Amino acid sequence: MRDIFVTMIVFGSIPFVMKRPYVGVLMMAWLGYMNPHRLSWGFAREFPFVLIMAMVTMAAMLFAKEKVRIPFKLETTLLVIFILWMGITTMTALEPATATDHYWKVVKVQIITFMTLMLITDKHRINLLIWVIVLSIGIFGFKGGIFTITSGGVFHVMGPDGTFIGGSNEIGLAMLMTIPLMRYLQLQYSNKWIKMGLTLLIVLNILSVFGTQSRGALLGIVVVGIFLIWKSKRRFSFLIMLALAVPLVLTFMPQSWWDRMESIQDYQQDESALGRINAWKFAVNLADDRPIVGGGYDVFIKRWFRVYAPQPENVHDSHSIYFEVLAEHGYPGLVLFVGLLLTTWLTGSRIIRASKGNEELRWAENLARMLQVSISGYMISGAFLGLAYFDYIYHIVAIMIMLKVLVFEGERQRSLVSPMVRNGQVARIGLVRPEV
Repeated sequence: MRDIFVTMIVFGSIPFVMKRPYVGVLMMAWLGYMNPHRLSWGFAREFPFVLIMAMVTMAAMLFAKEKVRIPFKLETTLLVIFILWMGITTMTALEPATATDHYWKVVKVQIITFMTLMLITDKHRINLLIWVIVLSIGIFGFKGGIFTITSGGVFHVMGPDGTFIGGSNEIGLAMLMTIPLMRYLQLQYSNKWIKMGLTLLIVLNILSVFGTQSRGALLGIVVVGIFLIWKSKRRFSFLIMLALAVPLVLTFMPQSWWDRMESIQDYQQDESALGRINAWKFAVNLADDRPIVGGGYDVFIKRWFRVYAPQPENVHDSHSIYFEVLAEHGYPGLVLFVGLLLTTWLTGSRIIRASKGNEELRWAENLARMLQVSISGYMISGAFLGLAYFDYIYHIVAIMIMLKVLVFEGERQRSLVSPMVRNGQVARIGLVRPEV
C-alpha cells in the first residue's frame, strides 16, 4: 500500500512540475530527505523516483516561460571549482573504478543543487523549500522524540535505512541542522497553532538528538543551542524554552547514555575514539604523501590503511568531513571545501547587516541568522562524521546564495526608486524588474 501511495504522489505531481518547474525541486527535496520510498517494502523501495523527477524537472525548465539562470556569486564559483577539482582527483584516484562511481553520485547531488539555484528564486519558493525540509526531516525527530520517551532512551534513534541519514550519527546531524530552520518558520508566522506545533517539533527533535546517543551530535546540540540564543532576537524567550526543554530531555536519558557521553573525556580508553584518531592520522599521512590530489574517493579501506595508517589493522571510515576531504582531495580540496562553508557563513552576516532595520527584509535577516546556525552545527558535528558530500549542506548553501541575490539585487532596485522632488512633484525612476 505504501508503494502505491508514494508512486501515485510522485507521478501525480508531474503535471504540476511541467507547469511550475520549481515544484520538481520541492518533490526532490521530499524524496531526498524523507525518503518515503525507503519506508516501503515492495517495488517502490528501489525505484528511481529522484532520477525521474530530476528528468521531468529538466524538461519542464526547457519549456518554462520564466527565464532561468545560475546566479554566479562567490559561493557558486567556489562550489563549481570544488566540483571540478573533485573530478581531477578522481582521474588520479588510488581506487579509480569505485572513485569514478562515487564522483558521479556526487555530481548528481550537485545537479539538484544547481537546479535549486535556478528555480527557488523568491521568498515564497524559499519558504516552501524550507517547509519541505523541516517536515521531511522533522518527522523523524518527532517519531524519535516519542520513541526516546517511551523506551526510556535505552535504544538509539536511527534514520531511514539505506540513506544518507540512516545511521544514528547521521540522523542526529540532520536534525541538528533542521532545528534552526524550525525556529525560522516559527518567527515567520503569527498563528498560535503553527507556533505551538513548531515548538513541540523543536522539543521532540532536541530529545531525538539526545536519543541518537551520538557524541558528535551532543557537541553539535550544545553549539546549536548557543548559536540559537546568540542569533535570536528574542533571546530571553528562547533561553526559557531551552532551559525547560534540556532538563526535561536529560531526565529521560538512562545510565548507559551518561556513560557513553562521559567517554568523550576518556577517549584514550575508548576503542571507537581511538579508531577515529587512527583514521585521521591516516588521512594526514596520505595527504602528506599526495598533498595536491589526495587519494581520490573511497580510500578509507584496508589496502591503503596498511600503507598510511599508524595502526594498519584498525580500519575506520573518515569520521570527519575535514579529514575525509583532505584524504580524498588533498589540501586544495580541503581549502575549497572549508572556504565554501566559511564564505557562505560570512555572506549570512552581510545579509543580516543589509537587512537590519528594514521591515520588508526582516524575514531575510531571520533566515540568514538561522542558516548560519545550521552551518555552525554542521561544521562542529561534521568534525566527527564523514558527511562531506551530504546534499543537505549544499541545499543550505544554495538557499543562502538566493537570499544574497534577493537582498542585494533588491537593495539596488530600491536605491533607484528613491523619490525625487522636481518642481514640487514627486517622480520615480522607471525600473525593469531584474531576473532572479
